[in-house]
Order: sequence, then C-alpha cells, then structure tokens
Amino acid sequence: MTSAATLLLTLLLASVAGASSANASAAPALKAGVFEPPRPAPEFSLRGSDGAELTLARYRGRVVLMSFGYTHCAAVCPITLATLAEARRSLGHAADAVQVIFVTVDPERDDAARMKAYMAAFDASFVGATGTPDALAAMRRNYGVTARKQATSDGYVMDHSSSIYLIDRTGKLRAQMPYGHSAGDFVHDVKLLLAQ
Repeated sequence: MTSAATLLLTLLLASVAGASSANASAAPALKAGVFEPPRPAPEFSLRGSDGAELTLARYRGRVVLMSFGYTHCAAVCPITLATLAEARRSLGHAADAVQVIFVTVDPERDDAARMKAYMAAFDASFVGATGTPDALAAMRRNYGVTARKQATSDGYVMDHSSSIYLIDRTGKLRAQMPYGHSAGDFVHDVKLLLAQ
C-alpha cells in the first residue's frame, strides 16, 4: 500500500471513529447516577398502603421511582414526595406508566393506614410500603440504604438515606437520583426510560 493510500485509510478510519464518538455523546444521558451495567432490582414483599401485598414484580411494565423515608419526617421526605408528584403531573398521560413507592424506615409509627393518608396528600397513585422491622432492614441492606434512630427531647427522628431509585419497566435498577434534584430532572429521566 502506498503512503498516500495509507494516509487516506488512516483519515477515513479517524473520520468514522469521530462520527461514532459524536453519535454516542449526542445520545441523551440520564441526569441521575447510573448503575452500569444495570442489574435486577432486589425483589421484596411488604405491606402496601393500598391494603395489598407490595412487590416490585407487581409493577413490571412501569418505571418505578422508589424512595425511603417516614411520615414524621420534617423536610426531606415531604419535599421528595412533592417533587415526585410534580414530575408525575408534568408527564401527562405518560404518568400512568410510572409508579412511586415510598418505603418507611419507621415501622414503629408507620402502619399501612397512616401511610395511605400520608401518600394521598401528595398523589393518590403513590403507594407506601411497611412491614416488620426485619423485613424492612433486609430491604435497606439490599438497596444500600441507611436508617438510624436518633433520640430527641420529644421522642425520636430517623436519620436516613435520601436518594431515589429509578427502576425500569423490566425490573432493572437503572439509576439513583440524589436528593435535591428538580421535578424536571425526574421527567427527563423517566421519559428516557419509558422510551427504551
């Protein structure tokens, strides 16, 4: 091969590689931190605030947004749920393909009835999850969630993780959105997951 042909081939390969790289970087990315590669989200069986057994498999075919918290939470939990409710409203008809699950870290106070009333204040479609302390502790371990009781002058509060897990329609754990992101960021990521 002549040096001119070698140069031409090198330029052609560089051009193809550049185009591939440009196309890859042009693909929209999730705003949440991704799990790469995606892996099956750990299954669970808890009591739902709707009175039924709550499992992840129950929502196969939907994108699940799952957070951990408790009904006596003063700031983080209500802000998170209000943000998710705003995101769901912004999705319009696509909201039917999204399920929010709120798992309590405070089973001592959060029974199914209390969680149902709490969820209804944000979005009637949201489902709360409660269960035995052991079942909830196992679930937290499976998802890498921390929760610790801290005594206060009038009782206690729960210090807990505040990220939201994004689980795709096939039940794979795709991303983890840190607390503080906007409803628009959730809408962006949910739309990408729904389009896959």
